[in-house]
Amino acid sequence: MKTKLLIIGSLMYSSFMFSQNTGTISGTLKDQKSKEAIPYASIAIKMGDEIITGDISDEKGSFTIKNIPLNQVEVNIEYIGFITYSNTVTLSNDSKKIDLGEILLVADEEMLEGIVIDAERSVTEQLVDRKVIHVGKDLSTAGATASEIMNNIPSLNVDQDGNISMRGNENVRVLVDGKPTQMDPKTLLKQIPSNSIDKIELITNPSAKYNPEGMSGMINIVLKKNMQDGFNGSYNGNITFAKVPKFNQGIDLNLRKGKVNVFGNYNYNDSKTYNWGEITQLDDNSQQLFDIVNKNKTHTFKVGFDVYANDKNTFSFYTNQTYSDGIGTVDNTILYPTASTFYQTDQYKGDDKTQIYNAAWKKLFAKQGQVLDVEVNYNTTKQNQAGNFDITNQNSFSYNDNSDVKVNAVQANLDYVHPIGDKSKLEVGAEYRETNIDNTYTTTNIIANNTDFTYDVSIASAYATFGTKYEKWGYQLGARLEKYDVNANYTIANVKDKFDDDYLTVYPSAFLSYTPTQTDFFQLSASRRVDRPNVWQTRPIRDYSTPRVIQVGNPELKPQFTNSIEFNYTKVLGVKGSVTAGAYYRIIDDPIQRTFFLDTSTPEAIAENKMIMSYGNFDQSTAYGGEISANYKITKWWDIQPSVEYYFGTQKGIVSVLDQSTGQAIFENREVDNGVFNARMNNNFKITQNLRASLFGFYRGDSKGINAEMKEMYKIDAGLRYAFWENTGSLSIRFNDIFNTMKAGFIGDSPYRQKGEFTWESQSLFVGFNYMFGTGKGKASQRKYRDNNEVQKSGGFF
Repeated sequence: MKTKLLIIGSLMYSSFMFSQNTGTISGTLKDQKSKEAIPYASIAIKMGDEIITGDISDEKGSFTIKNIPLNQVEVNIEYIGFITYSNTVTLSNDSKKIDLGEILLVADEEMLEGIVIDAERSVTEQLVDRKVIHVGKDLSTAGATASEIMNNIPSLNVDQDGNISMRGNENVRVLVDGKPTQMDPKTLLKQIPSNSIDKIELITNPSAKYNPEGMSGMINIVLKKNMQDGFNGSYNGNITFAKVPKFNQGIDLNLRKGKVNVFGNYNYNDSKTYNWGEITQLDDNSQQLFDIVNKNKTHTFKVGFDVYANDKNTFSFYTNQTYSDGIGTVDNTILYPTASTFYQTDQYKGDDKTQIYNAAWKKLFAKQGQVLDVEVNYNTTKQNQAGNFDITNQNSFSYNDNSDVKVNAVQANLDYVHPIGDKSKLEVGAEYRETNIDNTYTTTNIIANNTDFTYDVSIASAYATFGTKYEKWGYQLGARLEKYDVNANYTIANVKDKFDDDYLTVYPSAFLSYTPTQTDFFQLSASRRVDRPNVWQTRPIRDYSTPRVIQVGNPELKPQFTNSIEFNYTKVLGVKGSVTAGAYYRIIDDPIQRTFFLDTSTPEAIAENKMIMSYGNFDQSTAYGGEISANYKITKWWDIQPSVEYYFGTQKGIVSVLDQSTGQAIFENREVDNGVFNARMNNNFKITQNLRASLFGFYRGDSKGINAEMKEMYKIDAGLRYAFWENTGSLSIRFNDIFNTMKAGFIGDSPYRQKGEFTWESQSLFVGFNYMFGTGKGKASQRKYRDNNEVQKSGGFF
């Protein structure tokens, strides 16, 4: 007992003596011109050439660094776009607390003159309700489109078909600048140039303020906006060399004068892509070979303006226009051990036109933080596709399919933020959405049917959230009340049918945060969300057809509801970087999953073992997982961004299996436990002031479904970037999948035993050129973002 007391006493005395021999440095950072606070700046305390401690400034620009040895130290403060601040101070027994007071940082005019600042490396920031990836040049040169760079981002995966998933689940909502789109996500991501992306926000457990769609949450792609005074612009062009070259060109222009800002951009993409695959049916040893070629051209442009009527009112308007056309050819060959070879050539020719019109008004009140946002968004999409199918076997024949889709969607939002004191905030709002879909399908195939399909959805909702902060603790409570109506009408072969559904649901959310120090942040959240089936999952129309697989939708799909709880922790490692860890648990009711079953509609389909791929609701399932990611500067010339993820989920459902003895399909209940491990490592190297290098590694582990098991995938990329012309021009080169290891292999037994592998042009060489020009000087005035009501710049409760 005396020994324990002696040890405790010694430790207390040592701690006391240590605290008596250390000091504290504090201060507040502001912009010299605007006198606005500068948050999240890096403060380093150096003794000689060694950094001994550091911190970042808080939201008010303040910092306090404790436990600094009593000695002469140098205070260095860095923030992008400003000249580095340095000051030497001496801590002593007579001066243990030094308050530097108000530190005015001076804008670096050479850096800001005429250009938009792009960071060299991507930075991940963990905010209260989202993870924000600020896209640097290392990430924007990882590929030509948003789809190509998503595998480089923690928590996200893109499969060989372009389907995106977050935390192992494809039920994710994709927004652009906080706005929904009626385009299929995989098509949308292929049309957004990577160099036009400013940041990507991953909102894994959104509050009641946001639309509740997306079991895995939301991905918001925020595009770059140039808001400097005067005329500014940039040109981006790149070529991806694979089997054949693929071209992408774009230009961004901006003119701001006085109270008016006009902006516009145009991008053109011309690509021809190749995919290959093989599936072996193990019951009869037949082999199906795929040779797929897609040739697409896409024109995308955005034009808009902002009018700053006065300090309190901002009016904005913009339109996004996307026009694309393409031809896809699928050559199918089935090799039978004891029968004639089967050939089928499918050609799909189509065009797509999407138009978005957005108008908004932002009203600021005298009270700081009190804001009213009113916004109206109209979206229209027209898609036309013609399919030609030529079949060569013992009975050769051909047929044609035609599909015309029209989608009209309108959305109106009203959002109001009312601060209560300095530490509390009330947010209320309302939203109305209406979507009308009309799809006509005609075919000359004698075993298929002409179909007319309409799908109308209306959603009215209102929400309220209240948050407050008390010392180191904060919380937010909220609820969203939503009325949902859907009416589906379809006519197949002159037989009419319909499906109606409506319900009133409350979606609650709760957040609890704890910040014991400026470098530690804990957060616990819970929410209820919904995944509603989209038009592609519900329309009873053949989406595509191969000799053995036909895809059709299910108009009677029900929504799936998810209750989730999530925990996140972020540790700021001073000027070296940060580490973020998170974990979650979900319960999903009526989960929507892909289904595969044997086609029994005709004797020919039964004889040829044809499959129908569709969607269905399954029994309740659960999922949990965790992830760790970091940004860490190892040396002055080397920084890394590692991440590891593990997801586990249980899937239940009914599958059809081919009975080997009778040759008939039998149905069975199946439950599968699926655990998936993913890892990424991005390295950035500063070789010289103008030359940078990157090295990226990716691994995705095996995954299981109720129909098949997917095999592991992995790759390594490497790149170089050289800046010139006083940093206004740059040339980037990136070699993707150096060892050509990215292949999508699988093995399954439903609806029959099979194995296969699909490959694509994963190994490629990306070459990009960027040039920035303009006449604007100085730091631009901070934009009064009207998009705050949706997702941007809403990193906390207060």
